Amino acid sequence: MIELLLWPLVAGFVLDGIHAYFGMHVLARGVVFVDLSLAQVAALGLTIAILAGHSVQSEAGYWYAFAFAIGGAALFALARPYEKLLQQEAVIGIVYAVSASIGVLALDRAPQGAEHIKQLLIGSILIVTPQEVAHIALLYAAIGAVHLIFRQPLLEVSFHPLLAAALRRNVLFWDVVFYGSFALVVTSSVRMVGVLLVFSYLIIPAALAGLFAVDLRWRLLLAWALGAGLTAVGLYASWTWDLPTGPAIVTAFGAATALVVLGLSVPKLTMRAAALFASAVVALAGLLLVAFPAMDQPWLDALEDIAPPVQTAFLSSGERFTRNEVLDSIARARAELLRLRALEQDVRWGKIEMEPDKAERLRQYLAGRSEISAGDQLVLRHLHGKGRERQRLALGLPLLIIGFGGIYAVRRGRRHGTT
Repeated sequence: MIELLLWPLVAGFVLDGIHAYFGMHVLARGVVFVDLSLAQVAALGLTIAILAGHSVQSEAGYWYAFAFAIGGAALFALARPYEKLLQQEAVIGIVYAVSASIGVLALDRAPQGAEHIKQLLIGSILIVTPQEVAHIALLYAAIGAVHLIFRQPLLEVSFHPLLAAALRRNVLFWDVVFYGSFALVVTSSVRMVGVLLVFSYLIIPAALAGLFAVDLRWRLLLAWALGAGLTAVGLYASWTWDLPTGPAIVTAFGAATALVVLGLSVPKLTMRAAALFASAVVALAGLLLVAFPAMDQPWLDALEDIAPPVQTAFLSSGERFTRNEVLDSIARARAELLRLRALEQDVRWGKIEMEPDKAERLRQYLAGRSEISAGDQLVLRHLHGKGRERQRLALGLPLLIIGFGGIYAVRRGRRHGTT
């Protein structure tokens, strides 16, 4: 695991280092989606390069992307003085929508267009090489050095625009410097990790750090720490559960954001508000179970995972026997699939030598075995649906009554408290 994830982890740290810094500027300027827009413009450049016969990782592809990103950056810098007439967020949204649409139209004509779209969105951080990491590290260090040398005017233009105007700073020039260097960073990052991960590295660590620190230095240090930690969590989750690496890291960033928001909001709830909210949640859960038993019920699924009798109590003895047999079959198949997938990965990464025809048979067997497991899952879903139909009144109706009873009690207590 360490050999496979080491360089993706280092690449994530490098990306976090530069993007968290730029994220603070972007949040201060109030142009949250400028990164997403510039990344999409760079992706459009890569799309044109693909149509011209170049690969995403080629030098030509890089310069195509950089040329388009520079064009987008120049447009944003030139539009800023007219923000009162045309809001910059509107310009950013227009550029993003148009770039995405043209990219889809272009890739529709390209061979394997869907695969190219997927690569541009989620990237390929898992297969990053040490040479690529060293290249972007040197590039980002040079950009960081420029921003360190000229930090005073750049910080004033981003964080204190009125002060910059009073000091007669050339705002347009420093906007061009900012957006130009930003375009260079985005171009290099998008080609490696895709549009979604670039946006996550830019906005989420800086936004979360801003909730806990006011001083810019402490905010930057906290953003770096959060980005590095969440990168490691995402990579570990990707390895453990065999998930696509880029989306796993983005999900880790999203989960951290949700936890922070919940952690900050829950202590501010009054007892009455908390009781009203809890009653509403219980009533909604009961209503959905009664009205739509066949739809997903995440809270009940989680409860059944913790306490299986919650489901099996609503099955007949024959259905419980079938369920146990299917679960045993799935467990055996999963263990076998894990063993064979580990073998396939070792063959793919050159740890174990295997003849090409045997490797192909292994791949085909894995695909076929997955279909058999899908059949077992179908039987489980059928039994699951039967249990849901019987739970709708036994569980759903009491929850509905309890929830609405709680809402009534809280509202009644509030009226008595105000009289």
